[in-house]
Amino acid sequence: MRLLTLTTAILLLATACGGGEPKEPATTAPAEITVTSTAFREGGAIPSKYTCDGIGAAPPLAWTGTPSDAKAIALVVDDPDAPNGTFTHWIVLDLPPTTTVLTEVDHQANNSEGKPEYTPFCPPSGTHHYRFNVYALSQATNLADGSSLDEALKAIDSTTIARGRLTGVYRRQ
Repeated sequence: MRLLTLTTAILLLATACGGGEPKEPATTAPAEITVTSTAFREGGAIPSKYTCDGIGAAPPLAWTGTPSDAKAIALVVDDPDAPNGTFTHWIVLDLPPTTTVLTEVDHQANNSEGKPEYTPFCPPSGTHHYRFNVYALSQATNLADGSSLDEALKAIDSTTIARGRLTGVYRRQ
């Protein structure tokens, strides 16, 4: 009986941590959007300035190729190499569809830390891949600031008509 109780407790803890669950929209929308940064190129190293070892600001981002019928843009920044499964660093919702450069951010959902903000990259070990995903949406999500991570990802997934991704890497020294 004691073993059964211990096993049940371990399973409940593992489930609560969300280990290994996919934490990005599972959209099959075409990859028509080109995402770039002046700080690094596709597959390149993200400067430490944009991590917990620097000022912790989000790197500059720009994109092209948003379809003309898009009604909003969303941004999801995540780390698929995190020890407990994909860690979402930032979710920006309902940017105007004409946005091509990320400057001001007014509408954010909760990240994996449960905060509606950007969490700087700070990998515990090894090289991690950071994905900057831009989604063109058929309609605004209309979610409140601080909406849950899962709610935001589902809303993005259900309305994505085009997407793009820029991936950078970072390894702490």
